[in-house]
Amino acid sequence: MARKSGSDGKKTARELRAAATRLFAKFGYAAVSMRQIATEVGVQAGALYLYTPDKQTLLFQIMDRHMDELLEAWRAELAGVAGDAMAKLEHFVRFHIRFHLNRGDEIFISYMELRNLTPENFALIEAKRRAYEGLLGDILQEGNASGRFALCDTKLSSYAIIAMLTGVSTWYKGDGRLSLDQIEEIYLCMVRGLVSQGGPISAGAGKGFM
Repeated sequence: MARKSGSDGKKTARELRAAATRLFAKFGYAAVSMRQIATEVGVQAGALYLYTPDKQTLLFQIMDRHMDELLEAWRAELAGVAGDAMAKLEHFVRFHIRFHLNRGDEIFISYMELRNLTPENFALIEAKRRAYEGLLGDILQEGNASGRFALCDTKLSSYAIIAMLTGVSTWYKGDGRLSLDQIEEIYLCMVRGLVSQGGPISAGAGKGFM
């Protein structure tokens, strides 16, 4: 059969991306075959090519969709933020934690599978990652310019902040001793300390966030 009974093309395409996301995160991109993805979706292997030309395209689409949703969501959030750079930074901290909290598979793929993108696809994803980092960097530069922050390197500081915030999704459990609100307040305290004390000065702070 070409697609699951009762489903239309758009639904099957969504199911295909969701299945590929689960399998890539669990087993790794290189270890997953198109046949495995087809079985997960419930279609014959040949039917997958009605929706995607190859596995590489699926990997790129997963990462690209994640980045587009992230950029769109933050720009919408930022439009409603009033106040100085510190207010924007505090909003960014809460936003980034909550956006990534239930996207563990997408985050894992974005971190671990970049090496499996073609050079052309890597360049496209990397540009969007840098665009997001740049949005935080703009806030940090604004804070430096106003004298509110004391960062020695805003670009490196943006890498460090994003990596720290993204890490919450790897260990957070809803039934832990701290509520999400409490965790956010603790991370806000750490970020406030970072920006007021000069930020990272070591080139080893990191290379990205997803």
